[in-house]
Amino acid sequence: MRTVLTGGTGVIGRAAVRALLKAGHDVVVVTRSASGSALVEGLGAGSVQGDVLDLESLASAYEGADAVINLATKMPVGHAVLVPGAWRRHDRLRTTGVANVVEAARRVGVRRVVQESVSVLYAAQGNDWITEQSPVDITSLTEPAAVGESLVQDYSCGSRAGVVLRFGTIVGDDPQTRYWLRAAANGRSVGIGHPSDWAHVIHTDDLGGAVLASLYAPSGVYNVGAEPVQRHDLVQGYADAAHVESGEFMGALGRWFIGARLEPLARSLRVSADHFAAQTGWRATRPEFEPGWLDAAAQLHALNR
Repeated sequence: MRTVLTGGTGVIGRAAVRALLKAGHDVVVVTRSASGSALVEGLGAGSVQGDVLDLESLASAYEGADAVINLATKMPVGHAVLVPGAWRRHDRLRTTGVANVVEAARRVGVRRVVQESVSVLYAAQGNDWITEQSPVDITSLTEPAAVGESLVQDYSCGSRAGVVLRFGTIVGDDPQTRYWLRAAANGRSVGIGHPSDWAHVIHTDDLGGAVLASLYAPSGVYNVGAEPVQRHDLVQGYADAAHVESGEFMGALGRWFIGARLEPLARSLRVSADHFAAQTGWRATRPEFEPGWLDAAAQLHALNR
């Protein structure tokens, strides 16, 4: 297929470009800068100037595409999540950006739109399994993603496919993992929520394959990730990778400081990706969390000490 990506220079985007190229697809990435173009061209993809917040540039970039894949996000990392205005661009990308993607695709007749989303939309379910039919809990953090999802679902019809991928928390070789690893090494709390609760996670090695599989999925919403892990095991994994005795969980004061906006990050999410596997054959190559997931981040941390 001829695939056009927005957000192709991010963590998911770079993995997707590699996987799509390896599978023989024609890949073009919409970039906003010369450095972005150089990055994706270095991976072997084509590039075209444009911006997900500029409808006309998207419509031009999408001409002749069989599928468009929107992976554009701007997630703040670490303590930046608490800075006023830190989420503003991220929220615009989830709302105005997705609206532009859908409208541009409709204008030029693209038959498939794939949209990245997050599993923290689900309401906390304790130890119960979560499927795509489970209830969601919309807050100020999750509302932009929910808006983007609805736009893509509205795009779907008999002649067009709209696919939403609800990814788990990314762990592996990425900026957020490196942030939490440094925090663990310095004795700071890295655990959010109750230790016995569940986290939905996905290793960076599995991001590209999931995006590739989405090109063959029927319209719908899909959970994408490894087996869920209890939070005490996840936090201990960071401690082991950082060579400290044990990881710490945030206390009541820390939870108060984080505030209601970030509450979804602490939900107990025992999420199943069985539906995505059944529809596409995709399964995580790193199916269960273990400290080795953090090897790449730990090696970089050691080099920078």
